[in-house]
Amino acid sequence: MTSPVEPIRPDYAIIVEWIAPESRVLDLGCGDGYLMSYLRRVKRVAGYGLEIDADHIPQCIRAGINVIQMDLDKGLAEFDDNSFDYVVLSLTLQAIRYPDRLLGEMLRVGRQGIVTFPNFGHWQSRAQLLRGRMPVTRTLPNRWFDTPNIHLCTLRDFEALCTDLGIHVLERHAVDHAHKTSMGLRLFPNLLGEIALYRFRRR
Repeated sequence: MTSPVEPIRPDYAIIVEWIAPESRVLDLGCGDGYLMSYLRRVKRVAGYGLEIDADHIPQCIRAGINVIQMDLDKGLAEFDDNSFDYVVLSLTLQAIRYPDRLLGEMLRVGRQGIVTFPNFGHWQSRAQLLRGRMPVTRTLPNRWFDTPNIHLCTLRDFEALCTDLGIHVLERHAVDHAHKTSMGLRLFPNLLGEIALYRFRRR
């Protein structure tokens, strides 16, 4: 990987490592455009960011990102098949109304998909469920009645969905709330991982 121009949080560093130089990238739910801006500088990528929050659009523009305001629940019909090398969805899958459809759309418009999401199988979530309460954790800080997350899943849930959809997982990482990994996270990702990262393609 090209030497970074600035420090970057470890989960973003994994995504950057997965993306080849001079690729075409579509970043779904791009927020303030930081990841796309970083990829453009470090990997010389081209592409677009999609974001629904109007407050983030000016930030993306100031960062020099080609941004489109769009609701991901409406699909990606504006883009042709195989328009991108990678389609990235970072910490947004759990807030999508039809995540299975969006995964299919990601692999229609891109050769590979990259998804990150909070792991509902983490031991702290399991412990709170055993006490009869919906979990509130460092990566899932909202309460059940004010959360934007409508489709929480575990690593095993996501991998089962990939099997059902004919998606081949190329790489997987699990990290903690600080976006760092460890031997324990590599051995027991579904129990100890707080955030999951996947790279995948069609079978």
